[in-house]
Amino acid sequence: MSIQRALVIGAGSGVGHATASALTGAGARVLAAGRERDATDPAQVAALLAEADPDLVVVAAGTRPRMASIEEQSWESFSTPWNVDVKIAFEVGRAALARPLRLNSTVVIVSSGAGFGGSPLSGGYAGAKRMQMFLAGYLQRAADARELGIRFVALAPRQLLVGTAIGEAAAAAYGAEIGESVEAYMGRFPVPLDAAGVARAILSIAADEEHRQATVLGLTANGLEVIERVGDLGGGK
Repeated sequence: MSIQRALVIGAGSGVGHATASALTGAGARVLAAGRERDATDPAQVAALLAEADPDLVVVAAGTRPRMASIEEQSWESFSTPWNVDVKIAFEVGRAALARPLRLNSTVVIVSSGAGFGGSPLSGGYAGAKRMQMFLAGYLQRAADARELGIRFVALAPRQLLVGTAIGEAAAAAYGAEIGESVEAYMGRFPVPLDAAGVARAILSIAADEEHRQATVLGLTANGLEVIERVGDLGGGK
């Protein structure tokens, strides 16, 4: 698929900024939305989709979690990733279905590998990131039921991202627990992964057919891995 028009939500920094730059460099017309647009507000999300009329939507916006152990968290700090990260993915996904986006459009929700193994020093962040993965599956199920031809996929980097605020803060917090510097803690990943590497993966996901049936993809510096596919979600208790 050739990406003609894209909407990047969270384009002010990190993965969102890198993705907007990569898409522009690839010749796409990009609407880069930063903090000036409130993507938790359904009316503003609908307006963004109407303005961009995108083939590709990238949800890279989110809050920086408070790095502290559970007893030092308040409910407000603990739940912030749910009220921001999850709500943005929820509102963007609902708006994409309601519009709906055109046939063969793709919505990529940037999640985190923390959603697989937990992150005890980041409050509700890991749970929120796992919920984003579930949302991709829920949204895909709804799109398929209506035969909309829209693809939803959550992308979860499975190593800390070099040069991003969240990655550096996590490395500092977890490194301090074991007496390591940020650099030393990051060194446990032999091949580094940065925001530009995630951006390249997003463009690859949107442009090719290789992972078309995936609703959750993991990413390391070594490449993409299918974690969940269309139809994997069950109805169990």
